[in-house]
Amino acid sequence: MSAEFNFDGEVALVTGIGGALGSAVANAFLEAGTTVCGSDIVEPNTEDFLLSDPDSVDFYQADFSDEEAVAETVDAVVDEHGRLDYLLNIAGTWRGGTPIHETDADTFDFLFDVNLKTMFLASKHAIPHLRAAEGAIVSVSARSSLEGGDGDGIYRASKAGVRLLTETIAAENLGAVRANAVMPSVIDTPMNREMMPDSDFETWVDPKDIADVMLFLCSDAATVTSGAAVPVYGEV
Repeated sequence: MSAEFNFDGEVALVTGIGGALGSAVANAFLEAGTTVCGSDIVEPNTEDFLLSDPDSVDFYQADFSDEEAVAETVDAVVDEHGRLDYLLNIAGTWRGGTPIHETDADTFDFLFDVNLKTMFLASKHAIPHLRAAEGAIVSVSARSSLEGGDGDGIYRASKAGVRLLTETIAAENLGAVRANAVMPSVIDTPMNREMMPDSDFETWVDPKDIADVMLFLCSDAATVTSGAAVPVYGEV
């Protein structure tokens, strides 16, 4: 059974649009008729920018850990398109491999900036416009954020913060903006395959499947769902 969604006339902003998940989310929303605006610190038409057709979206290069850049980008999107209906907080990364007592403070700052601060700032500046549209936010937490673990505690903590801020945004905007998060485990991306070449890729989740869940969470089919952390890690 397949599901189809029609977001014609609506506007979505995707952060981290150049990455594997960000590009999959952009393509899912484009196929649903959405006007997609995307932001990334990485420039289009470079090796690390994976969206196959950058011209299909309105692209704004920005560092979303910089509040001034975030405010300018959100304002530019609304000025250009007159509205903002959906915010997809995809920007994020993983670092790990060392216990807490061997982890540099710079790693802490980096992960909280990229994983949590970008989500906070994008949501902060988008919420007034999303309230006007009765829109939705979907952010990316992580399965590993549900518990502590060996070697990547700072990453887990930053993604737990995404989950908690999602619940807070949902509570603060009842009846106006729905906010949910998805919780992937290992996503099947070129970078993850390169970092973990001996893993069983068959157990990893395709970014397209996660994008479909995020599309659903923004749709009218999910109007009764807000403040949720949705597993998107398959059956493993």
